[in-house]
Amino acid sequence: MRTPPTSGEPTAPRRCALPPLLRYPTVDELGARATALVARHPRSARLRRIGASRAGTPLWLLSVGHGSRHVLVVAGPHANEPVGGATVLLLAERALSDPRLTEGADTTWNLLLCLDPDGLRHNEGWLTGPYSLDRYFRRFFRPGFLEQPEWLPDGSGAAVLPETRALLAVQDELKPFFQCSLHGVDVGGGFVELTRDLPGLAQTVAQTSARLGIPRELGAYDALYWPTLGPAVYGIPPPRRGDLVAAITEAAVESTWYHPHRHGTVTAVVEAPMWAVDAVGDGSAPADADTELRALSRALRRDTRLLRGILARVRPHAAAVPDAARLLAPVDDYLLVSPGLADAWDPDLVDHRPRRPLPALTTARLTALRIAGRRLALRTAGLLHQLVTRAGRDPAGVLPELDGLVDQWCAEYRDLCGARWVPVARQAEYQAQLVFAACELARRRATGTSRSGESGWGCESVVPMHRE
Repeated sequence: MRTPPTSGEPTAPRRCALPPLLRYPTVDELGARATALVARHPRSARLRRIGASRAGTPLWLLSVGHGSRHVLVVAGPHANEPVGGATVLLLAERALSDPRLTEGADTTWNLLLCLDPDGLRHNEGWLTGPYSLDRYFRRFFRPGFLEQPEWLPDGSGAAVLPETRALLAVQDELKPFFQCSLHGVDVGGGFVELTRDLPGLAQTVAQTSARLGIPRELGAYDALYWPTLGPAVYGIPPPRRGDLVAAITEAAVESTWYHPHRHGTVTAVVEAPMWAVDAVGDGSAPADADTELRALSRALRRDTRLLRGILARVRPHAAAVPDAARLLAPVDDYLLVSPGLADAWDPDLVDHRPRRPLPALTTARLTALRIAGRRLALRTAGLLHQLVTRAGRDPAGVLPELDGLVDQWCAEYRDLCGARWVPVARQAEYQAQLVFAACELARRRATGTSRSGESGWGCESVVPMHRE
């Protein structure tokens, strides 16, 4: 990718804005659009390489403004959640067009275009549309837990991935007062998670959700046991150490979200849905939660047994498939955690095990659990489907079975959950508005113009960690 000209080189910047993104940008499109922005605004914007991925893809940081106080926004931390790329380009355009966000606030906006570009490339089979659930899950890719660059299960000093080390270095260099990680929910609603409370953010989430027609996730699966700071706003527990299995099934492990905490940084994780489900915003009491939980547990156990059987038939033939290890790692992760989750949801077991009981169940929380169980099965089936199709043949004879499962489970999302597509531009607008709002609240907090209302969250909170 061509680096942008320096301020001393002749330029002919375009005065019009770049065309709006109506689909998710690819890795190459992100770089090209960022380069075009810098060419148009050589005095206000710059692009620098802060590292490289495992495959050698540059990690680009787009910076807007010259303020002494820094914001860091991280896009693409999860390979299958591409909305952040569209959002950072939107944030850059608005910061360049509104000096109140830069000079007026003495702020520099630092936008990491994509933290996992290698993983994003693996999703290019569905990335540019058309968008449908079955197409997404058949081409879905998300690396195994140990290849996800935001997580530090062995601490920052033991970080292995070059993407992780690059992000840690930027955090220590910039010491941002506000950091935002941009995530996407494949099926569900929107919500925000915070390392420090930002009073007033829940009201903005409600207003933005209503304005854009995006349901608030009032019982987010990711934050099932976390403190609720307001409707669809959750507190991220401080990290604690655990073994690998605990790290896979619990989100309260050391991460790049908490790494800059010692600098006073507020980290916000902003989640935007691809397919929205209105029931995740229903806070009413369910008619019979125990019956529903039993059904969810039974379904997850059944699906896990079924998929393990398919995997056993496929694995002997996997050696001939390029990149088979990367496809099998998340499959093994999902099948490892699914039985424990089924037990945790089973009302006939939960009171007899040394684990935290489920929180009070609402329709929203039950819907989130239903979506999560189906998601684990669909992702596993989709990855196995890719493994077989990349082999160019089906010696185990599993492809018709996998096709049937993907079709059936996607139909359940559409017909039983009412999943509906949210246009990419609206997803990005939702994230951008919440990033700007949270940043302003964090700025006031840092300058002492508002009280933080920060709570003393405990370290015992446990939650399934598959970040959606």
